[in-house]
Amino acid sequence: MPLVELRNVKKSFRLGGGQVEILHGIDLVVEKGEFVAMMGPSGSGKSTTMNILGCLDKPTSGQYFLDGRDISELNRDELAAIRNSTIGFVFQGFNLLQRTSAVENVELPMLYAGVHARERRERAVEALARMGLGERLYHEPSQLSGGQQQRVAIARGIVNHAPILMADEPTGNLDSKTSDEIMRLFQRLNREEGITIILVTHEPDVAAFAGRELLFRDGVILEDRLNEHRRT
Repeated sequence: MPLVELRNVKKSFRLGGGQVEILHGIDLVVEKGEFVAMMGPSGSGKSTTMNILGCLDKPTSGQYFLDGRDISELNRDELAAIRNSTIGFVFQGFNLLQRTSAVENVELPMLYAGVHARERRERAVEALARMGLGERLYHEPSQLSGGQQQRVAIARGIVNHAPILMADEPTGNLDSKTSDEIMRLFQRLNREEGITIILVTHEPDVAAFAGRELLFRDGVILEDRLNEHRRT
């Protein structure tokens, strides 16, 4: 059973007096343990697809199966519950709370999930240690480098033991050396812990770390290929 499956997914937005179709019937299967990079120019549909996969938006038509369950028609509260238990997110802008320590930022998803305070702290400390930030637990974002902030964001994304990690341009604000470090960290999470990773990027050098690349153009998947020359 695929972990993620889209069947003929379409997405339209109302613009003026009409409808603009952004996705024109996306079919996609992602198996457990895959590392998939979605590429394409602005307006190609990759970010809209990511939002649907991440339960941040719903398709206009078509079906979305997550671990065998059709979640296409779930309401907002049901989708929010899935996001909190099944999907971790990493964003280009880190999305960390300022004037809040690294460990408190990582605790946030568990706070929403109702995890007890002591367990929250233990799991947050462990996640940060796995990211190499065991000595930065009580630093605020302004006291951390861009790469360190992104590591905090990744720790926050994995702390609830979500089987899927979705990353939207996670290296967009980083220099090339730090970008490579972050991508190798994603690879380690994928290979050693079996986390399924779905990543959006416009950079071929970043996509080359994934095992599979999807090329979006004009609201369709133009190409779906295995990465034969994967970076490590």
